[in-house]
Amino acid sequence: MATCPPYPTNPPRPHWWQRGWVRYGALTTLLAISGLVILALVREQTGTQGFLVGLGLAVLPVPLLMAAFRWLDRVEPGPWRNLVFCFAWGACAAALIAIIANSFATRWIATATADPAGADTLGATVIAPVVEESAKAAAVLLVFLFRRRDFTGIVDGVVTAGVTATGFAFTENILYLGNAFGTDQLTGDSGFASVTAATFFVRVVMSPFAHPLFTVLTGIGFGIAALSTGRHHLRRALLPLAGLLLAMGMHALWNGSAAFGEYGFLAVYGAFMVPCFGLLTWLVIWTRQRELRTVREELPAYVMAGWLAPAEPHTLASMHARRLARQYARRHAGKQAARAVAQYEAYATSLAFLRQRGRKGRAGPDFAVRERELLDALWHRRDVARPALDHAARATAPPPVAPWPRYGTPGSHAGYGYGYGYAAAAYAGYGYAARPGGFAPVAPYGGYGHGHPAPAAPAFTPAWVPAPFPAHARSRPAYPSAHPAHHQPLPRRP
Repeated sequence: MATCPPYPTNPPRPHWWQRGWVRYGALTTLLAISGLVILALVREQTGTQGFLVGLGLAVLPVPLLMAAFRWLDRVEPGPWRNLVFCFAWGACAAALIAIIANSFATRWIATATADPAGADTLGATVIAPVVEESAKAAAVLLVFLFRRRDFTGIVDGVVTAGVTATGFAFTENILYLGNAFGTDQLTGDSGFASVTAATFFVRVVMSPFAHPLFTVLTGIGFGIAALSTGRHHLRRALLPLAGLLLAMGMHALWNGSAAFGEYGFLAVYGAFMVPCFGLLTWLVIWTRQRELRTVREELPAYVMAGWLAPAEPHTLASMHARRLARQYARRHAGKQAARAVAQYEAYATSLAFLRQRGRKGRAGPDFAVRERELLDALWHRRDVARPALDHAARATAPPPVAPWPRYGTPGSHAGYGYGYGYAAAAYAGYGYAARPGGFAPVAPYGGYGHGHPAPAAPAFTPAWVPAPFPAHARSRPAYPSAHPAHHQPLPRRP
């Protein structure tokens, strides 16, 4: 009797609007058009000279902010295309929405109330925070919905929101600095007494983190929602909304600080903005350390299954050891090897986070498929990455403890052993002891030691030294891996 195949032989083809290149093309076109329109609007308001001056001054804090957010994302770095999209959305789409919506709302209020001064105040303290934070939050929402694999926690939310706000602040600073330069051209002011200098000091020197600080609250809301289980639909919806409302409130307080008197701005800056900035910075760095601890705690299961070397969980949980591994690979095998080591580190980190989500009942239905993809990616890069990680593990291992003689027996070392076991089996905790069935140290690339340089044109595939692992681990470990999800349903949080 014929049976139906488990899967259709000819699966239905997706519609043209569901194809990836169509979506990428539409998004790129939208951002490009927004960029051209915002460029024309800013140039029209500031003039050509004002635009060039504003552009030159506004670009100064951008590399510093981008480097800071990239540093926060070093544990599990997201793809560059996400950061490029976020920055472009903030600088083009969000800025265009803000300029059009703010101008329209302020004019409508001024016409309805016949009070232009009151309309400007209301627009700055109420309309602008709502419009601008909503426009910037749209980028975070798009990444959260369509790049869910890259959005797994608080740090991802902070980085996504911060980069979007950096792009928005870049365009807004061009407008403010260009207008200030135009004012100085009319009044003849120059030097430190000019409006341009004062605007530059307030917006670029004192508060370059203002817009990122506001939008980061929205990103934290999305990040906590990403950590919630799929059963808590209400919590997943309310947390981003709560973060957005907090961002709007802080933005409104910042914009309205000028209405609090002569020293209102300084009071809000010193008593509110700086402490909030310090608190959020501590929170993000603490979350980053938690991510490293997750790597150290979750990866040993894959060591037991034969996918990773014994030293790798501790090495991958140290940013210093990771950097040493990349430097070693670059020095002995070239840039491609260093890139492969960086990819190995990123895939191993993603694997640790995936296993943690599975253990806590937050993994999706594609858990097994994603785990196998990550394990395959690690296995294909093992010949390049493991010698570098082995070098980093030995370089960052704790030094052996000096011998401790037995009490009452001069010159004897038989009592407590050689430094509580460190000297007798150096670095045994990292898997380098010559014990039966253990992992032997991995030799450097192609037989080149520390004192011998690599060839002039290093190859991407260095020679794999014989017997770096026991016989059962030199071949690919069999699926399923160490995770219990392959044998039984994932545990669910009560």
